[in-house]
Amino acid sequence: MKHALPALIAVAAVALMSPAGAQDKPEMPKVRLAVGGKSAIFYLPLSITERLGYFRDAGLEVEIADVQSGARALQSLVGGSAEVGVGTFDHTIQMQSKGQPVVAVTQYGHYPGFVLATIASKSIAYRGPQSLKGLTIGVTSPGSSTHFMAAYMLVRSGLKADDASFVGTGVTSTAVAAARRADIDAIVSSDPMISLMQSEGLVKVVADTRTPEGTQAVYGGPYPGGVVYTTADFIAKNPRTVQAIVTAFVRALKWMSAHPAEDIATAVPQEYALGNREVYVRALVASQAMYSPDGRFVPGAVETAYEVLKLFDPSVAGATVDLSKTYTTTFVEKALAAN
Repeated sequence: MKHALPALIAVAAVALMSPAGAQDKPEMPKVRLAVGGKSAIFYLPLSITERLGYFRDAGLEVEIADVQSGARALQSLVGGSAEVGVGTFDHTIQMQSKGQPVVAVTQYGHYPGFVLATIASKSIAYRGPQSLKGLTIGVTSPGSSTHFMAAYMLVRSGLKADDASFVGTGVTSTAVAAARRADIDAIVSSDPMISLMQSEGLVKVVADTRTPEGTQAVYGGPYPGGVVYTTADFIAKNPRTVQAIVTAFVRALKWMSAHPAEDIATAVPQEYALGNREVYVRALVASQAMYSPDGRFVPGAVETAYEVLKLFDPSVAGATVDLSKTYTTTFVEKALAAN
């Protein structure tokens, strides 16, 4: 079974070389997609793809389930209530370690975009990750990539992953509400929530992966951000459907790279701004470099993610993971060649 995934991808690649008429028609025109916090800036390429009609143009009707967190989105895929997930690359490595092949088919985020901040009213003297010991930290949900970031920082500093308490604060408005109530000591979240919290003086940022420099400081190298993933089985059976999804995403990424933050803000629902459009646009300006312009996987990032997960996740550390099975470049390259 070691070479099962490459073989499946090869089958899919051959299928994609069929005559144009068959190639252009997805095997499954109706697809269920799960995402954990659709209105977060981290997931913005999904909304742009949907709002500009790129799924429709690719021959797809996509039903989007917005669940509580990235961990829940992964559960939707594994449990069969979704065929495709949008989330962080971390989950593909974790699932490979459990013998459940989940494959990333495009990387739309150059880096994670998560921020660790202490609650300002708690007056925590942060001198490094060791200062997190004993704190209650809000994350989107336990087992999510926001949880992974804080857990990794604890372990890397010589502590244990459970030396802090982690509670689910959800995404978007619920995360901001948790900071306002100050019933947590720190929080790991993303924009526009972090920018809104900063504008209200609710938090003090102590680690920031919204930039390549901040990502390097936290993880010691390039680290993959948002990806579109599905199962190896779905790829093998529905290569044209996967191609349509990736083509639509790549088209959205190209549009985003060619338009200013104001245009992007106008393209998404008004409620994404959480009641403060000025802060939202400012957050978009700060985040635009986070998005890939072409959907390609960043060299070295996959390897960094594996090293990080091995450090604090026993299931990954104790398994043999073939990183080549966690992603495929086939569909991105085909999408780019066609445009």
